[in-house]
Amino acid sequence: MMRFSLRLNNDLPLPEYVTLAQLAELHGFDQFWVSNDLFLRSAPVILAAVAAATQQIEIGTCILNPYTIHPSEIAMLAATLDELSGCRFNLGLAAGAADFLRWVDLSHGQPLAALRETILAIRALLAGERAVIAGKFLRWGGEAYLRFEAPRVTPIYLGAMGPGMLRLAGELADGVLPLLFPPEHYFGVKPYLEEGLAKRADALPLLDFAVCMWVSLAEDRTAARRALAEKVAYYGHTLGPLILDRLDLTTEDFAPIEQAVMVENDMEKACSLVDERMLQIGVVGRPEDLIARLEPLVEAGARHLSFGPPLGPEPRAAIQLLGEHIIPHFRSR
Repeated sequence: MMRFSLRLNNDLPLPEYVTLAQLAELHGFDQFWVSNDLFLRSAPVILAAVAAATQQIEIGTCILNPYTIHPSEIAMLAATLDELSGCRFNLGLAAGAADFLRWVDLSHGQPLAALRETILAIRALLAGERAVIAGKFLRWGGEAYLRFEAPRVTPIYLGAMGPGMLRLAGELADGVLPLLFPPEHYFGVKPYLEEGLAKRADALPLLDFAVCMWVSLAEDRTAARRALAEKVAYYGHTLGPLILDRLDLTTEDFAPIEQAVMVENDMEKACSLVDERMLQIGVVGRPEDLIARLEPLVEAGARHLSFGPPLGPEPRAAIQLLGEHIIPHFRSR
């Protein structure tokens, strides 16, 4: 059975997330994810509001990192959001973007060790155990345990772009949220996940591989292009080598755009510098354009399609297009 999810950045007014989540639930989406990028709105607060306004759709963070939020507090957050939502919360974790962490003078040290230890520690806490760990990143003693009973061991999804993190996701996570820029990057990511799956413990559930892509849907292609260009301008310089190589781009290609966005605060200039190669990061156009790009992935075994920002110049209209065209087309696969 196919699964479908939405992913949104944390840059919209809070009431808009409630409206969009309710619309997503109405159209049959399975999950609703919100990012937690620095200096924007707080994803846990947004998701608490969404949980209170919905009944069935799962909610999740995409992503939290163990550098800006301590793993002990992440476990507290996960248990509390599960308690609030009736066990509909999914915990999305990743190492975070080094460029953004530098804004607050945080290093990006030992990301693989940090995520491995964080996953194991959080699972232990949520299972009611003492999370005693003497690792490279975490060094906890017997006092590290939750003082209340968590509703369950919350599913953990790992945001992964590089080979090492993808292998770790296959080995240890409940699900994986790899950014597929472009969607065809699915075929480059899958072998690394399979390497990790070869080491996976039998007790873990089947890995939920969310095929995470950016889409910008609208009848007006110019408006759809502009919406995607803004996201590419803001996040393009943070992309990893695996994605950049596939797109035949380098971090230097994004340097003038990063300057325009982050230093000059001139989004109009930044968007004018986004070229067609960069726009291949996502899918721009109408539902039929998206279906054509997705068919090879579904034929190859993709079973969870996850649509991310900007979705389109008008997110509500884009969710409706996805719900009326994309979900019915693939639901029975």
